[in-house]
Amino acid sequence: RLPRSRQWRATALMLPIAVLPVAGLLLRLGQPDLLDIGFIAAAGAAIFDNLGLLFALGIGVGLARDNNGAAGLAGLVCFIVATRGAQALLEVPSSVAAGVPSELVGMAESAWAQKAVAKLSVPIGIIAGLVAGWAYNRFSAIRLPSYLAFFGGKRFVPIVAGFAGLFIALIFGEGFAAIDAGMTSFSG
Repeated sequence: RLPRSRQWRATALMLPIAVLPVAGLLLRLGQPDLLDIGFIAAAGAAIFDNLGLLFALGIGVGLARDNNGAAGLAGLVCFIVATRGAQALLEVPSSVAAGVPSELVGMAESAWAQKAVAKLSVPIGIIAGLVAGWAYNRFSAIRLPSYLAFFGGKRFVPIVAGFAGLFIALIFGEGFAAIDAGMTSFSG
């Protein structure tokens, strides 16, 4: 049995992982060699396509002192800021646009950047969830001056998470080549 503080940390990871069996079942059952129902397979694939987002939300809520949804929103904000920011910072190889008509170069580069960051969405989601849980536990009771009082307390948490997402975007965007190479060698 884990100590109490480690139990809720383990529970935070179990929250998004608990979704994986239903995703696997939906994806498999919808395949042509089984039930051949496209929308069921698409539903399972949608979960797998958004794993980073699920980890950001699930870990954020799971780590929040009282499992508050504001931490989930903060995880979502942090994840979106981090992934979109990283995409904007990526240096797209010139080979991506080679042979592509000039009016479609921007679309090809954008698709490459989106696919590149998608490969790292789970680690980004885990980090975003950790940041969201920490930010909630640290800032959910903060009081601001009266003219900013609306943004105090739990409403301040997504703001902090958004700024943290910028920092994460900088790390993943500028260090993409090294991070991608490290992940590829680690998984091999």
